[in-house]
Amino acid sequence: MTTDTTGTAARDGEPRRGGPADSPFVRACRRQPVPHTPVWFMRQAGRSLPEYREIRASVPMLESCRRPELVTEITLQPVRRHGVDAAILFSDIVVPVAAAGIDLDIVPGTGPVVAEPVRTAADVERIARIGRDEVSYVDEAVRLLVAELGDTPLIGFAGAPFTLASYLVEGGPSRTHAKTKALMYGDPELWHALCARLAEVTSSFLRVQIEAGVSAVQLFDSWAGALSEADYRRFVLPHSASVLGGLADGGVPRIHFGVGTGELLAAMGEAGADVVGVDWRTPLDVATGRIGPDKAVQGNLDPTVLLAPWPVVEAEVRRIVEQGRAAPGHVFNLGHGVLPETDPDVLTRVVALVHELSARPARQG
Repeated sequence: MTTDTTGTAARDGEPRRGGPADSPFVRACRRQPVPHTPVWFMRQAGRSLPEYREIRASVPMLESCRRPELVTEITLQPVRRHGVDAAILFSDIVVPVAAAGIDLDIVPGTGPVVAEPVRTAADVERIARIGRDEVSYVDEAVRLLVAELGDTPLIGFAGAPFTLASYLVEGGPSRTHAKTKALMYGDPELWHALCARLAEVTSSFLRVQIEAGVSAVQLFDSWAGALSEADYRRFVLPHSASVLGGLADGGVPRIHFGVGTGELLAAMGEAGADVVGVDWRTPLDVATGRIGPDKAVQGNLDPTVLLAPWPVVEAEVRRIVEQGRAAPGHVFNLGHGVLPETDPDVLTRVVALVHELSARPARQG
């Protein structure tokens, strides 16, 4: 009897199984057979949990992302409570650009606010390149988590170049992205220089996480849905593809997610991810037809449904599990993040229901 590097015992001469790489989540991402549809929730570690609110009560957001022990505890909280099939690293999409020298803060009730928005080529040049040293706290947090999680996979993540660029150009969150689009249309050369630099920062940030041991990565393009498909292909796709394609040798599944991207799904499927996240607006079977048969899908319960009575939640979960069967691989998730007012017990019930509905008989052999 020997023990493999995941700590799973295996008989000499037999294939070694177990560990995060053989988990239902990673197998679904790779479009392999799974014992049940895996479940995790975007923003599962956050304000819906009383234990999170307690531990974050006196710690600003950016500071909390830079404390490995705190990141570890917050990341583990929903795994303990809900029994989800994957953990996602507690962080924020602006962490790497802050590490790259951008003066910003995450203001409660507002979001990231940038002191000096990007307007010129000189502004782009002041975005420094980063490596492990600049985000050593993330490297340490991932290593601590991998040791704690055992067979449960850990998802790393980063913001996509377009969404990061929008924050930097607007100076903060925006409903219209008017300044972003004005720069995009008015100075394409500067726009592409900005996104290329952000793609470098994002790629480096994700590679640090991969080398520290995450089992998958997700690229969030939260604001891409503000664009037409033509603009997405011209101004965004090359830079997202640079990030995702550049991580092809990382050996972990890559997930690509955006909000309001129903008309962009085909183009997003071309960016190089193994899994395309789908928000709640597009049924999963329809989304699969747009994305193509060589990608798994992730999603896509409307987060607000979780605030409804349980029979409503159950009916919607059943619908999504059924529609997900059209895809070559399905990871159950929300169509965006968990809302702060969500009852945590409902999330726990959803996990159990998805597992029950999708359970497949064990193979005999």
